[in-house]
Amino acid sequence: MIRLFYLVSSIDSAKEISDDLHEHDVTDWRFHIVSKDEAGLYTHQLHTASILDRTDLPRYVERGAIAGFVLALAFLVPLALLEVLSMPAAAWIALFIFVVVAGAWVGGFGGIQSENYRIEPFHHDIEAGKYLIMVDAPKDHIPKVKELMAKNHPEAKLQGKDSSINNPFAGRRRHKIKQA
Repeated sequence: MIRLFYLVSSIDSAKEISDDLHEHDVTDWRFHIVSKDEAGLYTHQLHTASILDRTDLPRYVERGAIAGFVLALAFLVPLALLEVLSMPAAAWIALFIFVVVAGAWVGGFGGIQSENYRIEPFHHDIEAGKYLIMVDAPKDHIPKVKELMAKNHPEAKLQGKDSSINNPFAGRRRHKIKQA
């Protein structure tokens, strides 16, 4: 899936885009709106971005799980193979899984406090009252979505595109939204 990023200035425009996308069989699961006006999105019955879309929670959980996996490989596997502690194999496996899950859990603390790395370039626009509309579409439907938006909603400026899949290795400073 490819995520297209559009900025609009008014909630009425966001509502029209939402209605238009629904008419063209784009479900709420395929587009999300980010705004500082959460109450306005709610009263207009617009699909707001979830906590998973707004924060870096998924990416940091993935990073934490990877760190936990590496730590478990580096410390627990040698201990188990050298039989330093006499524990059954099931206990070593459970301990390994616990370290991976604990790493993911600790990673989540950092992610829940951070703005999503894909939304961050639009932070000032969102704070200025604009609405960021993120539309997820399969690669072969991208031209159709772009055409629909250009034809019916010229006020919606295409800001770029990116993958809809989180990349746990993407750095904040190095990650750029591709200009469309």
